[in-house]
Amino acid sequence: MTDPGELRASDAEREAVVEQLRVASVEGRLSLVELTDRTEAAYTATTHAELALLTQDLPAAGTPAPAPVVPREGRKRRWFVGVMGDSKRRGTWRIDQELGAVAVMGDVVLDLREAEVRTDRVEILAVSVMGDVKIIVPDGVNVDLDGMAIMGDKKVKVNQAPPGMNVPVVRVQAYAIMGDVKVVGDSHAQPLQRRLTAWREHWRRLHGEDWRELGRQLRADTRELNRQIRDAHRDLGRGY
Repeated sequence: MTDPGELRASDAEREAVVEQLRVASVEGRLSLVELTDRTEAAYTATTHAELALLTQDLPAAGTPAPAPVVPREGRKRRWFVGVMGDSKRRGTWRIDQELGAVAVMGDVVLDLREAEVRTDRVEILAVSVMGDVKIIVPDGVNVDLDGMAIMGDKKVKVNQAPPGMNVPVVRVQAYAIMGDVKVVGDSHAQPLQRRLTAWREHWRRLHGEDWRELGRQLRADTRELNRQIRDAHRDLGRGY
């Protein structure tokens, strides 16, 4: 008789776990990097047992959640300002409102990887005038960078998730004048010393040390399949 934990997981079950992880993040139970890690693992899980590992330390789905955090009136945006100096925020901190970063002949660094994100997405207004704003995120999030650069630069260096995955979103409105606004992922920043959580230890026992590579390969295969589909549609449009 088949072990219930070894039953194959469906797409709907994976999405249900991803939603449970998202709710746990909004409640402050997971940091952004933990949410991204577990979301990636959920999409690459193949059995019920693997999905169960990702939520074993979280409340069961359907458990009443505490009331959402409402920012105090008059504090709709939290500012980090570097004027001819540096302003840096790293480590564990809470994001429950929009963020603002202003660098004037100075540097501002916002490291979101260990932050507790209490909102559905992270909204950042970044302004750089002859300075640099650097935003560090986990690889695997989706980054939406908009705005303009005048004699400066705005760019994203993040290994983002394939389209269709319900992953965390970081939205940046950037204005750079003779300065830079950069959003970078783990692979382009100083590595983060991640705690070895219980679910990851169990996952490694199941899959070995290369489980993350399995996720990267899955995303690469998905991108290649999407490319082939686009090429096929293009050929049909040309009448081949």
